[in-house]
Amino acid sequence: MSSIQIKPESSADQQLNWLEVVRRQVGSLHYGVVQIVVHDSRVIQIEKTERVRLDNKPLPETNQQTKTKQ
Repeated sequence: MSSIQIKPESSADQQLNWLEVVRRQVGSLHYGVVQIVVHDSRVIQIEKTERVRLDNKPLPETNQQTKTKQ
């Protein structure tokens, strides 16, 4: 999990800053979660958790030909 701390700035600059950070984090994900942590009505932290999905296709059977001949 990666975490980004937002530096104190003016509220307008901070809002644009965290929105851009969220856009970049979401844009870099294939599967995962982006969390926005709020304290006293202010975004103070953005967390990204990325997951790696493995293909769930069944493995080919090694003796497939033997089964079809029986």
